[in-house]
Amino acid sequence: MRNNNPNISLVKGCGWVKEKECGAGKDRKWQYADPHGLYAQLLKDSILPYPIENFGRFNQDSRLTCLSIALALYDAGVAYSKGNKQDIGILGTSPDGALNANLAYFKDYVDAGRKLGRGNLFIYTLPSSPLAEAAINFGLQGPLLYMRYLEKPQENLLAQAELMIKNKETRAILAVIFDTEETRCYYLSGVKTR
Repeated sequence: MRNNNPNISLVKGCGWVKEKECGAGKDRKWQYADPHGLYAQLLKDSILPYPIENFGRFNQDSRLTCLSIALALYDAGVAYSKGNKQDIGILGTSPDGALNANLAYFKDYVDAGRKLGRGNLFIYTLPSSPLAEAAINFGLQGPLLYMRYLEKPQENLLAQAELMIKNKETRAILAVIFDTEETRCYYLSGVKTR
């Protein structure tokens, strides 16, 4: 990585979700009881302009990734609509990859007598699955990439996003950091959004 000090001026919006609290940018915060309640509230407030297809079957990482992206797009003032595709990439990182999803799938496989596991658990055994679900829902057609960093994941992910924008691989990128404590999404772009 050539630069571990990303140009923060490219960050146009931020959304975050942690247990019982979420926010957009520095000033807007909401309290919630569970991810389904937060999802319903974001729909009611038109932060999510339409329902996320199959949200109920998503694993926890996919739910939180989509909700944090919706908050980041809202904070950046980026509109999206169903069926409208945009040249926005999505990068993601997490400290454990898809370990929890793999453990859930293997437990289900063992509980089923080691004959088969449920397909709705299997699709989340790749660490890029939450990013793919988000790309489908939000109409993102830019690059999609999962990267795992051993050190400074946020700084390295933002530096990678900046590099991709400067190399004109995409006009904008959503950089998502998901872990057990908090899921954060940054919207980066070299173009003004408001």
